[in-house]
Amino acid sequence: MLNRSRIVAYQWGLSGGGGNERAALASEKTPRRGTGSGQKAREPVHGREESRVRSMAREKLRRIVGGTRAAVPKYTREIVASVRERKHAHVVSDPVEGLAELSRCDLGALWIGHATVLLRVGGLNVLTDPVFSRRIGMRIGGVTLGVARVCPPAADVDHLPPIDVVMLSHAHFDHLDRPSLRRLAAGAGRGATVITAQHTRKLIPPGFGEIIELPWKQRASVRGLEVLAIEPTHWGARAAIDRHRRFNSYLLEGGGSRVLFAGDTAHTHAFDPLAAAGGVDLAVLGIGAYDPWIHAHATPEEVWSMYTRLSGGTSRGVLLPMHHSTFVLGREPMAEPMVRLRAAAGAEVGRLVACVPGEVWVSE
Repeated sequence: MLNRSRIVAYQWGLSGGGGNERAALASEKTPRRGTGSGQKAREPVHGREESRVRSMAREKLRRIVGGTRAAVPKYTREIVASVRERKHAHVVSDPVEGLAELSRCDLGALWIGHATVLLRVGGLNVLTDPVFSRRIGMRIGGVTLGVARVCPPAADVDHLPPIDVVMLSHAHFDHLDRPSLRRLAAGAGRGATVITAQHTRKLIPPGFGEIIELPWKQRASVRGLEVLAIEPTHWGARAAIDRHRRFNSYLLEGGGSRVLFAGDTAHTHAFDPLAAAGGVDLAVLGIGAYDPWIHAHATPEEVWSMYTRLSGGTSRGVLLPMHHSTFVLGREPMAEPMVRLRAAAGAEVGRLVACVPGEVWVSE
């Protein structure tokens, strides 16, 4: 059904140091002498702290080197392809069957692709991390230098119903795409309320209504829809110099339904407290780009573990897996995330919904 081709990946926002690793390693390998009584000397507190810092520096350096090795050669080819392409800023898609049904339901979802999901909750149309462009990345001289889509979005901006709320999790290019936001602000999203992470307001183009930067653990109310910002395990920099930007997951409550939109996160226990209220009716969690970015993106098995924990062992709710099969941002094969997630779910695989772009799920 979809035209799929192998596209290469890239990653942005990597920075960090490492110090003199050779000296640190040499220092760590130096044997400690025992005491005169033959007992092994206890390592001083400051020595243990230095060892911990060295260990953290090595781990950070390992992640940076591994990520760079994976990203630089592939991203170079993507930049060349971006310059050659020059046109086709967005992809033309056919209307999705089921949009009318979604607009009439109390709770439902359409996975458009990557982290873009059209939610129907509390009588409102909520659009998450809208990305409709053919490529994502920095735009220079009318050319977007970045990764191309593997498949087109399941619905175009022109097909969408009027959007009430736009939810932005963080500023990474595959989640906050300014060309897509400009199209949305001039069309179905004109006048919509935008809920976003702190220090991202200036990235949002004009044309929307109220813009709410929601801090962690704080709530906002939009026409009866209650939104809570949760801190995931990720980072929010759009480039190496803007690490002050925050990053959010969101709990939405409206019309008697509860929906979790996790955005990007590595494995975390941040969602566990949701189990106290009986879990959620719909959890939207990312399952891709974990190799080599496991420090920022959970594996499918970790996602299933997070989902079952936030469900509190109940049978309430379903899981919509996102952040796969749209852009190649990791080294894992395109089909691997869903294969591993289905295996992790086992006998409960029926709780996975809208696993293919364009699929509509409606709560019974």
